[in-house]
Formats: sequence, C-alpha cells, structure tokens
Amino acid sequence: MNTNDKGDNNMGRVVFLSVVAALGGFLFGFDSGVINGAVEALQRAFDSDAVGTGFNVASMLLGCAAGAFFAGNLADKYGRKKVLILAALAFMISAYGSGASGSSGEFVFFRILGGLAVGAASIISPAYIGEIAPPRIRGRLISLQQLAIVLGLFFAFFSNYSLASVAGGASEVIWGGYQTWQWMFWVELIPASLFFILLLFIPESPRYLVAAGKEEKAGRILARLTNWEIAKEQVAEIKTTVIRERKPRMKDILHKVTGKVYPIVWIGVAIAGLQQLTGINVVFYYGSVLWQAAGFTEADALLTNVISGSVNVAFTLLAIYLVDRVGRKPLLLVGALGQALMLGVLAIIFATGAREASGGMQMGGASGIMALVVANLYIAFFATTWGPVMWVMLGEMFPNKFRGGALALAGLVQWGANFLVTITFPVLLTYIGLGVSYGIYAAFGIVAFFIVRKFVKETKWRTLEDISRDQE
Repeated sequence: MNTNDKGDNNMGRVVFLSVVAALGGFLFGFDSGVINGAVEALQRAFDSDAVGTGFNVASMLLGCAAGAFFAGNLADKYGRKKVLILAALAFMISAYGSGASGSSGEFVFFRILGGLAVGAASIISPAYIGEIAPPRIRGRLISLQQLAIVLGLFFAFFSNYSLASVAGGASEVIWGGYQTWQWMFWVELIPASLFFILLLFIPESPRYLVAAGKEEKAGRILARLTNWEIAKEQVAEIKTTVIRERKPRMKDILHKVTGKVYPIVWIGVAIAGLQQLTGINVVFYYGSVLWQAAGFTEADALLTNVISGSVNVAFTLLAIYLVDRVGRKPLLLVGALGQALMLGVLAIIFATGAREASGGMQMGGASGIMALVVANLYIAFFATTWGPVMWVMLGEMFPNKFRGGALALAGLVQWGANFLVTITFPVLLTYIGLGVSYGIYAAFGIVAFFIVRKFVKETKWRTLEDISRDQE
C-alpha cells in the first residue's frame, strides 16, 4: 500500500497495531526456541533413539513449511486478521498439547500444529504491518517482526533456564506433579493468549477490505490512521492496484519461451537453503544438548542459551541499522566467511577436546570458555547478516511478475533445509561427533560465500520496478 505521509498520522495507533501483529513473530521465536531446553527430557520421557529425537524436534518444521506455503492464499480469501486469530488459537492448542503429550506421536501432532501457526505468522504478520504502515516508517515497523522473533527465542531460553534452575533439571517434577519440560511448553500459553486477545481489537487490513469490495470500511480504518482526505486517496490507489494485480501462480517462475525456471529463482532458492545449511538452528534447537555433549552441566548449558539469545537480539538490532547503509551483498559476504571461520574453529575445538573414560567430552577451563566465545561470535555474524538480510534479499530480488511464486518456493526450501539440518543433527552427533558435524556446516558457509559473490546483485536503494527490469 502506497500511503501518503501528509496529514496527522496517528503514529501511536499505527505502532500499536504493528506491535500486536509482531507478537506473531515473538511466538514464532518462542515456539522455535522452547524445544531447546527440553530435548534430553523428551528423549527420556518418550524413550526415543537419535532418529526419534531428531523427528520430535524437527516435526514442527513440517507444519512451518505448509503454513508458510498456504497462508498467503488463506489470507487473501478470508482476511489477514482471521488467519492471525486462527494462528493464535493453534499456538495455544499446540503449547498445551505439547506439554500434555504422553507419547512421541501425540507430541509430534501438536508440534506440527504449532508449526502451521509459525509458518502462517512468518508470512501474515509482516504483510499486515506493511499494509497499515506509512512508507516513511514501514521498513522500521516491518523490522519489528525480526526483532520479535529473536526476542521470542531469548525469552524461551530464559524461561527454560529459570524453570530448570528452580526444579533442578528439565526432567524433574516441579509444580502440580508435572515435569519441568512440560511447564516449558505451557509457559507459551501466556504470550499466545495475549496475542489472541489483542487480535480481537485490531482492524482488518484495509488492502484486504478493498479487494473484498468493502471500500467504505477500509476508508474508516485508514481515516483512524491518517485523516479522511488521505484515506479517500489511499482507498482509490489501493483499488487501482488491486484491479491491476492478479494472484501469483507457481508456474509464473517458468520462462514462457524456454519453459525453464528463471535463473534468479535458483539463486534465491540457494540463498534460502544455505541460510539453514550453515547450522544456525542446531544452536537454537539443540543448544542445551550441544553444550552438554561438549561437557557442560545441564544448568550451565541452559545458561549459555540465555547468553546466546542476548547476543542474537543485540546483533539483530545492529543489522537493522546496517542493512540500508552498508548494503545487502556486503553483509552476506562478510557473514558467510565469518560464520564459516567460527564454525571451523568450533570444529577444531570439539574435535580435539578432552575425552572422558565413558567416551563423552570434557571441556572445562580455557577450552570451554573459548568454545562459548566462538559460538556466540558465530551467532553474532548470523544475526547481523544472514538472519535478517536473507529475508530482505528475497523480498527484493524477484521481479514483480513472479515474485509470489518465487517467494513460495524459496520459503518452502528454507523450511525444508531447516527440517533437514534439525532432524539429522542427533544422528550426526551420535555417529560422527561434534567436530565433523561443525566442519560440514563450515563448508556450507564457504559455498555460501562463493554463490553470493558470483550470482547475487546488490538491491540497496533500488526500486522493485528497477530490479524487475533487470530480469526481463
């Protein structure tokens, strides 16, 4: 929506609506991070092997892929607000059901349901913000989504650490005769319920209302954000845009003459997949398992997650500051090399770590501190570069004529790569160890550097129309 900045914008209301929508991102982050502190307890509770544990953790990502793929069409058909309310309900049911599960099958069902909510929120929350925000602050308001995601991760880590500290471990009984890992999931009911309640008080997206033929209602909503004069202009502009547009189709990514997928689509898919193949979600999903495998106690492992979450938040703020100043491509190049270097150092530390008689690792003193510092430097590189910048690039690099189809495919690959890394890590940990595992992730960082260097073009300060012409 091209909003005019003239007039007295009700910034307080615009910011409030954006924050409510961004709570979807917070739940996205919380739901992704809460599993981190419960992996070993789940393995004990359900008597899972390495493959079963990996699937318990990764199952949510199957729902994420489906939710992200179908959310756009549902939002176009039923409205942004209704889809977000449905997602909030799914978050609540998933949080309760995950904690109440008595078997791996039940747990996987509720985690997939939560994944559907995460996938939907990842698409609809920023779309809603973009459709109600004035252009001059739209970028900053949409960036609330990424900030909310990393805040959700941080609070999940902090909540897990606090509960485990009180109980003495994730498998210990804490309140009401229930184990700590169950309460880790039930804590999510608080922000999920708040999200549901606040959604009842926000208006529908004006752009959706115009597309649905409810122009008068759209005008009233826009008038509360600006004034009646500007609202009328905006409704007319939206109406013109809606008439011009047709819904994107997956076959749009095929060249009409050659019948082949446009090269730029393959580049976007590669970037989306490589963001995950450098192993970032091994840290976010398996942080406590990773550090316990490296010789840390459960309490210390959960504390490192809190530290890592803080680093993630701080450097995401730095990324928001840098992305329009430094540019997208330089950040991706620096991030790819930085992540590869840190992962390579971790691989060496883990491969050469001292071994206990039982075969486990024992990393204390200088080696343990070094591993923790290097791991957080890796997170810092990711949070400043590939974490947020990959999504910015995907939103800008595709031409208008097939942006919808390309984004759907790239999103599907991104969640698919996330699933692949997540489900294979316990197996890699069991059979080849931390050192080799991190060496594999480091290699993907090198691959990412060369792909960005050779194929990715800078999009900073260019209009979407200008970028589109390059792909004609």
